[in-house]
Amino acid sequence: MPNVEIEIGGRSFEVACKEGEETYLQAAARALDAEASSLVSQIGRLPEARMLLMAGLMLADRTASMEERLAAAEAKLAETEAELAEMAAAPPPPPERVEIPVIPQSVSDSLAELAARSEALAARVDDKLGETGA
Repeated sequence: MPNVEIEIGGRSFEVACKEGEETYLQAAARALDAEASSLVSQIGRLPEARMLLMAGLMLADRTASMEERLAAAEAKLAETEAELAEMAAAPPPPPERVEIPVIPQSVSDSLAELAARSEALAARVDDKLGETGA
């Protein structure tokens, strides 16, 4: 079991840990040291036990706050996933009805008749022009 030397609040400690956990222990020690250093700078020299207790309580408070935020985020995620699953399971909306205006057949017939009359008139005008010019 390896021993790791850590420093907390300006004091050195030798701590044993399991093989491979050295980096986790050092990271935890850095967090505890940051809290202890903050206490020492605010209050001054404290007995070792009191400094460690206060720093541990500050970390525990921060951890509890983060756990509450994590629980709220997980609840929101579960709610969002439930909404998403509900939306995925819902039947698709009915297709949108699009109405395209249609020209009635009687109007088409009337326009065709007007076109035929116009062409007949144009032909008659051409004939008359041809007679006067010849």
